[in-house]
Amino acid sequence: MTTSMEAVLTPWVTQLKARANLPVLLRWGEGDAHTSGLRLGDFAQPKVEIHIRKASAIPLLLSPGLDSLGEAYVEGQIDVTGRVEDILDAAHRLSEAGSNPEGRLARVVRHFSHNKKSDSEAIQYHYDVSNEFYQAWLDPAMVYSCAYFETGSETLAEAQQKKIDHILTKLQLQPDQRLLDIGCGWGALVLRAAGKFGARCVGITLSQRQFELATERVRQAGLQDRIEIRLQDYRDVQGTFDRITSVGMFEHVGIKYLKDYFGQINRLLTDDGWVLNHGITSTDANDGETSFGGGRFIDRYVFPHGEVPHISTVLKTMQEGGLEATDVEGLRRHYALTMSHWSRAFEANADRLRAMVDEKRWRIWRVYLAGCQWAFEHDEISLYQVLCRKAARPSAGQPWSRKWMYA
Repeated sequence: MTTSMEAVLTPWVTQLKARANLPVLLRWGEGDAHTSGLRLGDFAQPKVEIHIRKASAIPLLLSPGLDSLGEAYVEGQIDVTGRVEDILDAAHRLSEAGSNPEGRLARVVRHFSHNKKSDSEAIQYHYDVSNEFYQAWLDPAMVYSCAYFETGSETLAEAQQKKIDHILTKLQLQPDQRLLDIGCGWGALVLRAAGKFGARCVGITLSQRQFELATERVRQAGLQDRIEIRLQDYRDVQGTFDRITSVGMFEHVGIKYLKDYFGQINRLLTDDGWVLNHGITSTDANDGETSFGGGRFIDRYVFPHGEVPHISTVLKTMQEGGLEATDVEGLRRHYALTMSHWSRAFEANADRLRAMVDEKRWRIWRVYLAGCQWAFEHDEISLYQVLCRKAARPSAGQPWSRKWMYA
């Protein structure tokens, strides 16, 4: 097997080295990692070692992409050792070197069908791993979305609270106003909105685990009279609200359905109400996925049927849904740092997390967190907060400046 595998891989390695010089050692079988195998570059010591465990990994390696390399890793066909940052850098350089010239710029555009059943199943697949799993690498408030760093030196917990306060301050939330949080997670935003700002809140989620823990956290805070947590689809919400937040949720809606999504928000909003949408966006003007198959990997293993639109698509569909954008803030750098915090915490708690889930799921989340950090850092994806109100309203309802956001 060793001879046949080397015969198959050597021509590919030779071609690859002509296009890239990677500090990667490719090996199989047993033996000294530093003397056996094939080198993908010139180096004294490899930064990354790829150990082929199954022959079924060969086709995935010969046509490298983030999806094929990720598949080989999470399915246990290869093992990879090295710093997670070096592993991700090597994976991207390997994918780029192995692609054709046109493929380097291609950003695939895919759309999925979305309905209440499929959306609920997708949410439960991602979020219902276990609450303990997320607690091991999130901040104590369990905020699973981009934090807000004023200086970059804040702890993750400080930055997540600043993010929530930044959102609620943007909305000019007042005591006793009714706030709807679409995709409330484990309840951090509504707890802050009720506890600090005195609002009356409804938080909705499709995750059973989030619903249970958020409900318990509301009870522990003694805020049952001000917060209601519901296991509910946004399409089924009735009534009106003075303020509406959607944080890290609209990525599950589907690009073709954004107009209807914002239309539903418009129907739920009072005439003088405000909305804050906080979500991940594509950096491809045509709503394309991340390059080199990263989007396909995430759809298959992490977020089934997730779709991220370009910010221009967000603003267009908001207007079509009856909402006028009044403020847009890009937070790509903030999410790169947030993901760095999450990935480091995940690595630091590797043994504990590995004991909570099966090996495949552990590998999926390890790749996902580190990969998203790389993507935000390198402008593959971004994140925007968009503050809006009902369209076709007199201009007198708009503030003169943005000073209130930082008071």
